[in-house]
Amino acid sequence: MNIKSLLLGSAAALAVVSGAQAADAVVAAEPEPLEYVRICDAYGAGYFFIPGTETCLKISGQLRTEGKWYDAYNPKNVVGTLWHTRAQLGVDTATDTEYGALKTNTIYRFDWQEGGSTTTKLLWANISLAGFTVGKLDSQYNLYMGYAGNVINDDVVYDGPYELNQLTYNYDAGNGFTAVVSLEDSNSGAGATGVNGENSSNHYAPDVVAGAGYKAGNFAFKVIGGYDSIVEEGAIKARADADFGVFKAFLMGGWNTDGDKLNKYASSNGGGPAKGIGWGDWALWGGVTVPINAKLQANAQVAYTDSKIFEATANVRWNPVKYLLVQPEITYTNWDSINQDQWAGILRFQRSF
Repeated sequence: MNIKSLLLGSAAALAVVSGAQAADAVVAAEPEPLEYVRICDAYGAGYFFIPGTETCLKISGQLRTEGKWYDAYNPKNVVGTLWHTRAQLGVDTATDTEYGALKTNTIYRFDWQEGGSTTTKLLWANISLAGFTVGKLDSQYNLYMGYAGNVINDDVVYDGPYELNQLTYNYDAGNGFTAVVSLEDSNSGAGATGVNGENSSNHYAPDVVAGAGYKAGNFAFKVIGGYDSIVEEGAIKARADADFGVFKAFLMGGWNTDGDKLNKYASSNGGGPAKGIGWGDWALWGGVTVPINAKLQANAQVAYTDSKIFEATANVRWNPVKYLLVQPEITYTNWDSINQDQWAGILRFQRSF
């Protein structure tokens, strides 16, 4: 065998082996396409699409820690410093439907107070579609009206019930006119057992709240009424808001259908010797908000009742950086009918997201 024949034979053998190896070669699979989170800004900032669905999700919350001195609601509660910490988580969803946005709103709250264990609360949990809302949130008697001021102790003079189950319809005409009608669970929330000791066992009738309002430019007016089906009495509130540029102001008045009785919509927030002292026939609230600069704001509120409860609160809201709030507040309350008064203070630190 000559050198040429040897070279040709080797080349042929190598080609056969190479062909066999090529037939057994492993082919890498194509990478799966990545699905990035899509922003869903149709429902406001913070929403994003849940991957693989048409539902938008928003996660929000806050962490708060604050020191409290004395008690604006109880003249006999004269604690030194009470340190309170809270973590709160909000989960909102929204999906477009032929009837508009189908939304849910859930808020979980966790509180720790020195000397006590952590408490957990389902604060809000509700579903809304086409103007209807069903589930747990604050009474429309408060929520629709905008509560009672831009201060922490805004309800020293009772302004209405908070967390309760309800079926509500909100109407917005799009021209500044709005209205609300709500059937609220008489067996949940403040006053559920009857604020005057009434027996609410086997009580099935709901409480009823109805209101209307109009906003034109920098001015707004709202009125709302609530009927307590256990007590068979109720209350009406009317509120006016104005934005004058250099400051904002509001004035709100309430009328109790029977000043000799408490009801869920005209009750008492007082503790100790002030427990059970309600409005009497009427109550008044007023307040101002003064923006000092982009990071600093001053607020004040006063309230007075027919039963001679006087409350005055002032605070400063300082945002040293975005999403961080530092808020010192001081409140003075006087219960003339029992010749008692109280000074109270709060220093709050809160980070929101």
